[in-house]
Amino acid sequence: MPLASAGDAEPTLEVLELCVQCAQLRRALDSRATIDQARGMVMALAPCSCGKAWDVLVDVSQHCNVKLRDVATALVATAEGEPLPAELRRALRLALRRCRLTEPT
Repeated sequence: MPLASAGDAEPTLEVLELCVQCAQLRRALDSRATIDQARGMVMALAPCSCGKAWDVLVDVSQHCNVKLRDVATALVATAEGEPLPAELRRALRLALRRCRLTEPT
C-alpha cells in the first residue's frame, strides 16, 4: 500500500472539517423542531409573540448557563410528565414575568 504524500493531507483535513460541519448541521436540524415546540409552549404560557418566546428561551438559557437546545428539550419533556429542573423553572418564571411586562396589551 503506497504511503500518503504531503499533498494528500490537505484533502483529508478538508474532508474531516466537512464531516464536523455536517455533524453540527445535523444536530442543529434535530434540535430545531424541539426549539420550535418550546417556543410554542412559551407563546401559550405568556401569551406572547414568536419573537418574544425566542427571547424568553434565550433569557433562560443565558441565566442558567444551559444550551438553548437543552432548555427547549427540558421544557418539551414537561408535556410528557417530566418535571422542569428547579433552576430552569425559576429562570422561566422570571423570564415569563419580564415578557408579560414588555409585551403590548
